[in-house]
Amino acid sequence: MSEALISAENIYLEHNEKNVLDNVSFKINTGEFVTLIGPNGAGKSSLIEVLLGLLSATNGKVRRSKKVVIGYTPQNFIPNPFIPISVINFLKLDGKFNQHWFDEVIELCGIESILHNPLKSLSGGELQRVLLTRAMLKKPNLLILDEPVQNLDINGQMLFYRLIETIHETQNCAVLMVSHDLHHVMKRSNKVLCLFHHICCFGQPDTVIRDSQFNDLFADQMDDLLATYEHHHNHCHDH
Repeated sequence: MSEALISAENIYLEHNEKNVLDNVSFKINTGEFVTLIGPNGAGKSSLIEVLLGLLSATNGKVRRSKKVVIGYTPQNFIPNPFIPISVINFLKLDGKFNQHWFDEVIELCGIESILHNPLKSLSGGELQRVLLTRAMLKKPNLLILDEPVQNLDINGQMLFYRLIETIHETQNCAVLMVSHDLHHVMKRSNKVLCLFHHICCFGQPDTVIRDSQFNDLFADQMDDLLATYEHHHNHCHDH
């Protein structure tokens, strides 16, 4: 079995004498699409920051494969309105890059038409694509996305999800994505990690959706979610 790209081992995180993360352990393997879900305040963004090394765990370890290359898009990014930087110059801030790969990622993420626009003038959907482009320029084999569609309208969300799926399918890139969209989560993820300070459940969508702790956390959405998921899971078309 191949080495995990990244693994959390018994992660604890305390803040103001409260457990933000309580004995969290899981791993992400090459090519997986893992979605992290949970109520507001469950510790999802804190877990992402611990995995990235932006936040130190109170206890436990994060192990990263020597082969892992991480691309990351943050939950909130607001361009400084007083810095007149264009999209293309923002993308080049990291310094050296392969021009062929740069052009390929620009096309993949569909931002050719806005390359010379001021970063501060972009719409929410355009900005998310630019941030994704910047993450992909690293040639990651693990893409970590913290609620990437939270400020997008429904159409923008669907387009962005489709782009993530394309990247996952064509770039041999594992994905860890924080999301509140349970319908999309159950439809597209290889695995679902349900967090409420501790790991409530972790596994394939058809297992997680029947877990009692998952049902308790998302009780108000379960009837609609089950109906939609069962329809998708059992539905087929004649060819």
